[in-house]
Amino acid sequence: MAQVELSPADAERVARAEAWIAQDPDPETRDELVAIVEAVRRGDDAARADLADRFDTRLAFGTAGLRGAIAAGPNRMNRVLVAQAAAGLAAYLLERAEPGEMPSIVIGYDGRKNSDVFARDSAELMAGAGVRAVLLPRLLPTPVLAFAVRHLGASAGVMVTASHNPPDDNGYKVYLGGSSHGSQIVSPADAEIAAHIERVAAERTVPDLPRGAYDTADESVVDAYVAATAAVASAPRSSADGATRPAPRVVYTAMHGVGWETFARVIDAAGFERPVVVDAQIAPDAAFPTVSFPNPEEPGAMDLSFARARETGADLVIANDPDADRLAVAIPDIEAAEGWRRLTGNEVGLILGWRAAEEAAARAAGDGGAEGTLACSIVSSPGLEAIARAYDLEFRGTLTGFKWISRAPGLVFGFEEALGYLVNPGTVRDKDGISAAVAFLDLATRLAAEGRTVADHLDAFVERFGCYASGQISIRVTDLSQIARVMAALRSDPPAAVGGIRVERIDDLAAGFGDLPPSDVLRLVLGGGGRVMVRPSGTEPKLKVYLDAVSTDGTVEQRRAAAAATLAALDAGMRALVEG
Repeated sequence: MAQVELSPADAERVARAEAWIAQDPDPETRDELVAIVEAVRRGDDAARADLADRFDTRLAFGTAGLRGAIAAGPNRMNRVLVAQAAAGLAAYLLERAEPGEMPSIVIGYDGRKNSDVFARDSAELMAGAGVRAVLLPRLLPTPVLAFAVRHLGASAGVMVTASHNPPDDNGYKVYLGGSSHGSQIVSPADAEIAAHIERVAAERTVPDLPRGAYDTADESVVDAYVAATAAVASAPRSSADGATRPAPRVVYTAMHGVGWETFARVIDAAGFERPVVVDAQIAPDAAFPTVSFPNPEEPGAMDLSFARARETGADLVIANDPDADRLAVAIPDIEAAEGWRRLTGNEVGLILGWRAAEEAAARAAGDGGAEGTLACSIVSSPGLEAIARAYDLEFRGTLTGFKWISRAPGLVFGFEEALGYLVNPGTVRDKDGISAAVAFLDLATRLAAEGRTVADHLDAFVERFGCYASGQISIRVTDLSQIARVMAALRSDPPAAVGGIRVERIDDLAAGFGDLPPSDVLRLVLGGGGRVMVRPSGTEPKLKVYLDAVSTDGTVEQRRAAAAATLAALDAGMRALVEG
């Protein structure tokens, strides 16, 4: 087919695409882009739109690092973009280093497509730039990388993962050592690193970037993580006379990710029996063949786990997401369609927070009271603050993300409702689905020894602290401007009531609020203790609405019924506002 005359904008995009092709070391993405350019030259409108989407903007580097679909172009994840990110991060570390100091970085990767390639590229380019680079010995969970940053005393860390994103995605998560203690980057570091990356992209090509030799960490790093994480468990597995105590029967799934090998070693070291596994999901598989979306929160993602639990008569299901930084827990429930109910992130966070508060009180026995801080994101359940008050602990509400939660002073436990839990801040300053699983198994084992179940413990929580019910509305969009329009409408015409419940005040966090940095979040404080939070997702094209209701009057059943009724009213009211 004959070529057509290109518009100036298309001609400019084609020129940039051809420059990209010339520096791309990956034949797959190079050939992909060649085909798109050829189609644009033939006048293919779909190809023109595709090229514009890939080249009119860059994949933003923010406090979540980079994350996007694997494909060619600056608005996708690929070897060119990763090379620019590695060189830019190296420049940032060198700029911050003391005179004569050689900064260092440790790099990890999971089982997603190209994770190992992106990690090795990063290690070679870091080394070539003058940064000591250490690559973890094989694909491993994200928490092992977060641990390694502190354990090795590195200046920074990179984890190549897209966590629970769709199968075609990958990402690049950055941690800082030193005074950040292995936490993820926050502002202004994100903007400073992004500026270096953009400078590299504008001034250098990938073949021009020097490469060097990197080190590979030995197994002692993994051994140290295993030992530290096993120590999270405290419940004895046998009685004083040596008899084995009752223990819950557990089913585990790795969701086609990298969690099982490390988790199995940790539970062996902690003295737990190994769980029954979901065989079809236990080994890393970048295609994620049994799930349409590898996120335990998504409908259907845990169906194979529930089937395995029914087969084996299990008491508990435990799931990690693909990079094992999140934890999902399910318990038997005769009223649920599958006979099993996945606990919400808030339910797990509250009972793990209660466990942490009890441990803080036990450590302080005779020393004048418990010390420490319980922290959660502002969109997570307000029940954690009630626990902190009951145990005279500090409480800190933070912006969403463990980059903020992990920085709470005096932290002893932190969580966010999206299945993230930080139970061992002295070891890992990030959410850790493996240590959280150990903590939950420890709790469930203690309960079993007392003849109680997790469901009984949830009842005990409601009796002690009240019923904190939560819900969420998640609206996935293809046009991000739709989210901006909804947020603008809520700000310009705020509701006086939601679901018939009066709005007492609206906190707009766009300019900061109290000690919280600015964030695109609206908090609606309602009569009767209800609360609604609205924000764009930081990692996916979604608008998220978080609903909270509380009831402290009456029996456990009455408290649950009252909170559920309020939650249903809030859900209907907010859907009318944001989906209309």
